[in-house]
Amino acid sequence: MKSLTVNHTGDSSGDNPGDSLKRIGILIPSSNTVLEPLAATMVSNKEATVHFSRLQVIDVTLSQNSCAQFTMEKQIEAAKLLCDAGVSSLVWGGTSASWLGSDHDASLCDLLEDATGIASGSCMLEMNQLLDACNAKTFGLVTPYTSDVQKRIIKNYTSMGFKCLAEQHYGGVISSEFAAIEERVIAQMVRNVAQKKPDIIFIMCTNMRGARVAKELSDEIGIPVFDSAAVTLQAGLRLANAFV
Repeated sequence: MKSLTVNHTGDSSGDNPGDSLKRIGILIPSSNTVLEPLAATMVSNKEATVHFSRLQVIDVTLSQNSCAQFTMEKQIEAAKLLCDAGVSSLVWGGTSASWLGSDHDASLCDLLEDATGIASGSCMLEMNQLLDACNAKTFGLVTPYTSDVQKRIIKNYTSMGFKCLAEQHYGGVISSEFAAIEERVIAQMVRNVAQKKPDIIFIMCTNMRGARVAKELSDEIGIPVFDSAAVTLQAGLRLANAFV
């Protein structure tokens, strides 16, 4: 991890002198309506404040136009705006690397740190670390995506040495509609996947209301369930604390 230097404006990045609060910078898809409300309930303003910038994301498909929404140039420019808030960490709060490949987010974070001097991460890189933390070899996958996107995600994880034992996908394309999927539906998808007893279960989409489901079902089914929106916020806190 790089040392904290200066942001792109030339001002000292990170916390103001004497300010014990950490400022977490999260870049999210423009259509996301889940992460901000979740941050309000999950992160205490005594430990940190969370600040958001947006990248235009309308749909999720494997088409060239859809994938072009996630070019690094666009992501970096949107993320740089958060530096003006003096954030201590930067996190890409989207799951696009699950189908584009983890190398995409690894390169993005390297470029962000080079450009800003601020500790940078992503939802997907943090999710991938959980596989190692849980000593997982197999996983279950719950998403709102279409079957072809789901297959691409599974293929990427297979190439990394992990086996998907069970999956459930809702079949949606329009990103703004993912937040409308009811928690009871998400919970049933998780329970269905859990029947195959994977080592770990991912709720993969930061615009899917899976945080409460993951917390409640982890105990119920006896399998760690991780929600990508909650993991995004945890990544921001972890990266900010790296400089404490």
